[in-house]
Amino acid sequence: METGKPEIGRKLKRLRLKLGLTQEELAARTELTKGFISQLENDITSPSIATLMDILEALGTDISAFFNDRSDARVVFTEKDTFEKEDEDAGTLIRWLVPNAQKNALEPILISIRPGGKTEELDPHEGEEFGLVLQGAVTLVDGDAKHRVKKGDSFYLRPQGVHYLINQGKTPAKVLWISTPPSF
Repeated sequence: METGKPEIGRKLKRLRLKLGLTQEELAARTELTKGFISQLENDITSPSIATLMDILEALGTDISAFFNDRSDARVVFTEKDTFEKEDEDAGTLIRWLVPNAQKNALEPILISIRPGGKTEELDPHEGEEFGLVLQGAVTLVDGDAKHRVKKGDSFYLRPQGVHYLINQGKTPAKVLWISTPPSF
C-alpha cells in the first residue's frame, strides 16, 4: 500500500471485528453484499461518501469519529442515531436504539410486530433477555413454553430453547427487548 493512504478498508474491518459482526451481518444491516464488504475491507474498492456513511452508521460511528482516532464514549443517543431493519415477510421492524451496542454487554432494541408477524427464531444462548411490551400483546415462545405478554407486562428469560415473539392479536405490538450478550 502507498504510504499516507487512509486504508479505509482495514480500519472498517477492525471496527467490524471489534463489534463482533460478520461480513454477512454488516452487509445485511447496510443492504450491501458480503462481496462488496470484503472488497472494501481488502482495499480493493473504495466506497462513495454516502455508502461509507451508511456503513459507519451501522457500526455505531460517524465519519468524524472514524477518521479521528480518539474514542469518546457516547452516553446519550437520539432518534437520528438509531438504525432500522424491516422484514416485510416476517412483519417486523427492528430499531437498534444504541447503534454500537454490539460491542457492549447488552443490546437494547425496539421491535414492532404487525398482527400475524413473528420475530426471527433465536437459538438458545448464554445470557439473559428482558422485554417490556409497550403496545399491544405478544406471545413469547421459549422452547415448548408459550407465554402471553400484554401491554405493561414484561418478560425475563435465560434462553434455554429456541425463542421468539408472535403477534397473534389484531393490533400492532411494540416491545422494548434487551439482550445480553447482544444477539440481534
